[in-house]
Amino acid sequence: MEPTTLQEAVLYFASPENCREYLVAHRWLDGVACPQCGSKKVLFQPKYNRWQCGSKHDLRQFTAKTGTIFEDSPLGLDKWLMAMWMVVNCKNGVSSYEIHKAVGVTQKSAWFMDHRIREALGMTSKNKLSGEVEADETFIGGKARNMHKKAHERRITGSGPKDKVAVMGILERGGQVRTIVVPNRKKTVLQGEVRKHVEAGSALYTDFLLSYEGLDSDYVHQVVDHAVEYVNGRVHTNGLENFWSLLKRTINGTYVSIEPFHLFRYLDEQTFRYTHRKLTDGERFSLAVHGVVGKRLTYQGLTGKAAAVPF
Repeated sequence: MEPTTLQEAVLYFASPENCREYLVAHRWLDGVACPQCGSKKVLFQPKYNRWQCGSKHDLRQFTAKTGTIFEDSPLGLDKWLMAMWMVVNCKNGVSSYEIHKAVGVTQKSAWFMDHRIREALGMTSKNKLSGEVEADETFIGGKARNMHKKAHERRITGSGPKDKVAVMGILERGGQVRTIVVPNRKKTVLQGEVRKHVEAGSALYTDFLLSYEGLDSDYVHQVVDHAVEYVNGRVHTNGLENFWSLLKRTINGTYVSIEPFHLFRYLDEQTFRYTHRKLTDGERFSLAVHGVVGKRLTYQGLTGKAAAVPF
């Protein structure tokens, strides 16, 4: 029986066999298959906790970690799955220091684990949002008063949003939210993202930003002027305002400081939790485990020393 609470997860994933069988069940729905050739003629070797493909080719031997975000990690699946449970189900996020203390790894390893888990949570979908859709943008950046003097001199060169990162959000009411790091709030950028993610003919609600002018030809576009009111019947962006509040609480309260080039991963984490907020902890975790396959993030790629390694 799959775990549904943190206590059950701790006990369940303490067994290496349970970890392996859980990952196998979520990865290979029709039985274990070779990641290289897809053959199901594989033999499990209990002594080495791995399989060997019956076909003759390179890299015939593989484990449950092969071809996932866990590949080449010396840490056991018990630590990985517990860390993933915490990241997926902690509403305000969980810092690498908390993972380090709870799971029993170094803080540096926990930080690397966190980012690899976020890589698995990144959602890509070809389906466009429809129905009633909200679009809004915000700026993400550290608070100057909380920075060390040297960091303040390096990162703060002006006032307002000048030294912050612009993020756009698009929310389908009753459905999912999508977030995109954007270079600016110009019309070509914002309208390009709207047309990329929202189905034509949908009801689109935005604020009074002039960059959204001209969308009436493709959408039932209505605006709310926040200088006058925040809600006018169905016309508002309160759904996204709620999301921004949760995101900034997570960043400011849990992570404290993040580098701009890592921001998209933190957005993926919060987007995943928000989109699947109505699921139980066990259901949300199960869905996250399905996303570990076919993704990989090396330490060199994470730190910018090398490009990410695709499968």
